[in-house]
Amino acid sequence: MKEIQMKDSVRSRIIGLLRKSLLLAAFLILPNCAARAQSADWSQWGGPNRNFKSTATGLATSWPASGPRKLWSRELGDGYSAIAAEAGRLYTMYRSGEQDVVVSLDAKTGKTLWEFRYDAPFTKEYVLEQGPGPRAMPLVIGNQIYAAGATGMFHCLDKQTGRVIWAHDLVHEFNGTVRVRGYSCNPMAYKNTVIMMVGGAGHALVAFNQRDGTVAWKKQDFDNSYSSPLLIKVDGQDQLVALMYGEIIGVDPNNGDLLWSHPHPTDSGVNVSLPVWGEDNLLFCSSGYDGGSRVLKLTRNGSKTSVEQLWASKLMRIHFGNAIRVGDRIYASSGDFGPAPFTAIEVKTGQVVWRNRSVARATAVLADGRFILLDEDGNLALATLTPEGLKINSKVELLASNAWTVPTLAGTTLYVRDRKTILALDLR
Repeated sequence: MKEIQMKDSVRSRIIGLLRKSLLLAAFLILPNCAARAQSADWSQWGGPNRNFKSTATGLATSWPASGPRKLWSRELGDGYSAIAAEAGRLYTMYRSGEQDVVVSLDAKTGKTLWEFRYDAPFTKEYVLEQGPGPRAMPLVIGNQIYAAGATGMFHCLDKQTGRVIWAHDLVHEFNGTVRVRGYSCNPMAYKNTVIMMVGGAGHALVAFNQRDGTVAWKKQDFDNSYSSPLLIKVDGQDQLVALMYGEIIGVDPNNGDLLWSHPHPTDSGVNVSLPVWGEDNLLFCSSGYDGGSRVLKLTRNGSKTSVEQLWASKLMRIHFGNAIRVGDRIYASSGDFGPAPFTAIEVKTGQVVWRNRSVARATAVLADGRFILLDEDGNLALATLTPEGLKINSKVELLASNAWTVPTLAGTTLYVRDRKTILALDLR
């Protein structure tokens, strides 16, 4: 009898230890699961780190001739707005008549969950032969969506319903710079604010409180461009970089105070591409329209930031697409009018390493060691960097109508769009 009781006691202790082990395992695993879920989000312009790089792994190294497996496709109205992906939902914008539309879609099916429409008629200043937009991607923060339309109407919406929480007219309310191709700044979050490039005397940059839309600060006197703000860290200090109409500037994102500025002139202030920052304190920016590229080295000396231009060249000219830095090289489609080959340059010298003309003017995402390239003709390519240049692993024709929108990679699902259609593709 005692032997049976001893066995029961041992069994109870073993069961207790197993329960504790399972609880500990759950405690350790759940945060990792949450991290994996978060890594599948693409909730801001440029992805998790605003650099067009994804941490996704397990992607296919090549595709069949028909391309990656299509999960769904559907028609969507006109526009170039990129696609935000967060917690199983997609958010983007399109144009319908004289209205801009913010739309939420089910990420698995593409079905519409809600739409928010508002009147946004264009005035005579606008030149829209390349389409009416919208051009900016919604930003997802918590339970709110921040979306900027082609005429500068800026809305904060409830993520679940599309209900308006607050709104501002960036052009008329702040006398912002009218950009004739349409407003295109992609919102950027900083602490409890969302920061927008507006342009004009005293409000080149404006920070809004995320919760209620009140102005946290508005400062600087630069005219606006088509670009978007970027957060960098210079020797431990947060700085907000903005490629404005004729210069690139750095401000304190806490209050908008100017930290530095450097000329970057282009014809008609057509600065579009997001600057690229490196941990070596090198800042790259590039434009078409006779702008070219330059690299600035930023260094903090006490409370001041010094700016040294390492080089400037017109051999790399990014029209409206994005650039990605890998190691000591910058990669992007270079060319404003005519051919725009995918090009590699040395970030420290500006020397062209190679040009690849097998890809037309393209936007790019880097994931799992490879480039995913979508060219303006609607061809999707998977490419690997080699010492000799770009190796195209696979290529397929997918879209037809001005595919100028940077793809979104949420986990292993790629979302692409042109001015008519949106597609979801499985890249495994």
